[in-house]
Amino acid sequence: MNDTLKIVVLAKQVPDTRNVGKDAMKADGTVNRAALAAIFNPEDLNALELALRIKDRHPKSTVTVLTMGPFRAAEVIREAMFRGADGGVLLTDRKFAGADTLATSYTLSCAIRKLNPDLIIAGRQAIDGDTAQVGPQVAEKLGLPQVTYAEAVDKIDLQTGEITIRRRLERGVETVTMKLPGVVTVNASAPACRPRNAKMVMKYKHARTVSEVQEQQEDYYMALHKDRCYLCIPEWGASDVDAEPESLGLSGSPTKVKTIENIVFQAKEAKHLTGSDTDIEGLIKELIASHTIG
Repeated sequence: MNDTLKIVVLAKQVPDTRNVGKDAMKADGTVNRAALAAIFNPEDLNALELALRIKDRHPKSTVTVLTMGPFRAAEVIREAMFRGADGGVLLTDRKFAGADTLATSYTLSCAIRKLNPDLIIAGRQAIDGDTAQVGPQVAEKLGLPQVTYAEAVDKIDLQTGEITIRRRLERGVETVTMKLPGVVTVNASAPACRPRNAKMVMKYKHARTVSEVQEQQEDYYMALHKDRCYLCIPEWGASDVDAEPESLGLSGSPTKVKTIENIVFQAKEAKHLTGSDTDIEGLIKELIASHTIG
C-alpha cells in the first residue's frame, strides 16, 4: 500500500427527532422528513473527524463523503467539505425511497464498490432509527472486516496495510488491529468534529449537484460549475451503481413501521431535598423499601 489512503465516510442527513410532532409519520409507515428540520447525523460528524485526523497524519489521503437521500441531502456533503473533506457523492433516486437498513446498506455497498476505497468510516447509528445496523451490514455485503464502537485510530501501518483502533466498550477500552480495506463505525465518545474552516467555506459555498444547479436555473452557477469542476457534487442513481431494483427502497425493505408516538414523561409528584445527612438517609431508606435500589 502506498502513502495515499482513499477514505469514504458514510454520512446521513436525518430529521431532528428532538422535535417529533403529529405529522412526523406518513400513512405508509415512513418518516415524513418534510415535517422535521434536517440535521447532520451527530455520530457521522464523529466519523468525519476520525477520517480527517487520518488525513492530517497522511496528507496525500482523500476523504469522500457518501450520502443517500433527496436533493437536499447534498447539504451534508457541503458541510463536510467546509470542515475538510475533499468531496462527496449523493445517492439519489426515487427507487431508493422508503429504504430500511437492509435496502440502505445494499445501495451504499453498491456505491462503495464503485468508489473502491481503502477504508470506510461511519457513525455508530443514526438518531432517526437508532439501529446501529447499516455500518455492519455494509461490511457484510462487501465481505470486509469491521471494527465497531471505535473511539480513535492509534496507528496505521501503510507497509502492512493494518490499522490499529481503540474502541470504547461498556466495561472498558479495547485495542484491536484490522487489515485494510475494512469498515469502522464510530462512537459519540470519539472526538467531536472540528468546526468549519473559513477558507473552505469560501471555496466550496457554491458546490452543488447537477439537480441543484438545474433547479436554480441561473447562468452564473452553470458557468461557475463549468469552469470549476471541484464545485460539482456527483449525483448517482440506481443505474449508476448497478443496483438490482428489487433490492432497493420499499420493495427491498422487510422492516415495516406500524406507528410513531411522541411520549412526554411528566412527574406526578416531586420531593425537594436538602443536602443534609437526614434528608439523604431518608431518601436511601425509601428507595430500599420500594426495591428501587438494594
